[in-house]
Amino acid sequence: MRAMKLFTRKTSAHDSGALLEGIVGTAKVDRRTKDLTKRIRPGDIAVIDHLDIDRVAADTLVAAQPAAVLNAAKSISGRYPNLGPSILLEAGIPLIDDLGADIMSIREGKTLRVDDGSVYLGTTLVAEGIVQDTETVGLALEEAREGLSAQLESFAANTMDYLLREKDLLLDGVGVPEISTKIAGRQVLIVVRGYHYKEDLQTLRPYIKEYRPILIGVDGGADAIIEAGWSPDLIVGDMDSVSDKTLRCGAEIVVHAYRDGRAPGQERVQALNVPFVVFPAAGTSEDIAMLLADDMGAEVIVAVGTHATLVEFLDKGRAGMASTFLTRLRVGGKLVDAKGVSLLYRRRISNAQLILLAFAGIIAVIAAIVSTSVGQTFLGLMGARFDDLWSWLYHLAWWTS
Repeated sequence: MRAMKLFTRKTSAHDSGALLEGIVGTAKVDRRTKDLTKRIRPGDIAVIDHLDIDRVAADTLVAAQPAAVLNAAKSISGRYPNLGPSILLEAGIPLIDDLGADIMSIREGKTLRVDDGSVYLGTTLVAEGIVQDTETVGLALEEAREGLSAQLESFAANTMDYLLREKDLLLDGVGVPEISTKIAGRQVLIVVRGYHYKEDLQTLRPYIKEYRPILIGVDGGADAIIEAGWSPDLIVGDMDSVSDKTLRCGAEIVVHAYRDGRAPGQERVQALNVPFVVFPAAGTSEDIAMLLADDMGAEVIVAVGTHATLVEFLDKGRAGMASTFLTRLRVGGKLVDAKGVSLLYRRRISNAQLILLAFAGIIAVIAAIVSTSVGQTFLGLMGARFDDLWSWLYHLAWWTS
């Protein structure tokens, strides 16, 4: 039954021009896409097990420039219209879908060959899947939108559940740890490795230079701050995607723990022998970063790479995103999305206007010089020098001819 289904879908892909032949590359294999992208080099073949590829995962894969992406799971399961597969295809990266769990047993470093939906290790066929293209992805997204109401109901239920469990934290700040970084009365910039975070950070350079906000990196967002040329004041998260070098940079560290006391990142931070505090809370690390900044008296909280819309919450694909929705309501008017700041802060004077202004300044200086006796004497001397130079050039030209 499965073989018949694959054959039918593959025939559809052939008809829409999705045939892939002769893609060869080194296999890079990992169930965690964000860990895999750190090891991929351009031309490698990414082997992942990622149900419903989200936008952030797709963006990191595109940046890594693999020759193809082989997914053991379904890139679009139909639960909600996730954005990742479309981003991969728009970037020209072939996507082979639903290859099955056996594809993950391939040893990293082996050379793979992809012919249409078939994956070969040498001459051995190891898996068969579905070649995705814009047509197949478009049809899958249409089907997913039909079931979106069920996801909205689930999101609403998760939101209420989170509100009941974390009402003391949300309403009164109960459980927020004491930190040494002075935030009260300051502006805070929170960086998450999310949608367009690099572009937003670049746009915010004038803002950061002028206002000197407290810089908070959420996990890998701390690396992004350092890559942009600054140093984070705080690093918040479960420490699964931030580098050791960044953890040792001198920033204050807040380890995100579950409500049952488990803190996955605590052991790693302890091994690095750097001081830290623990923040036990449900939800995501970007949530506790916002709650921490708000509770410590931040004047304004500027968000880079965080989730701001319902589509983004659903695209993240986990129940915990309900906490982000409520956290944004809790922080309220203090929270400003980075794109809004860039629109407000960008210079309103164009380059052409600056050039005209410079010319006007030069003309004003010349007019001022001409209107004085000293200036007239100076211009007379300059004119005499110019006449001498012109005469010398004339005689030189005559002599050489």
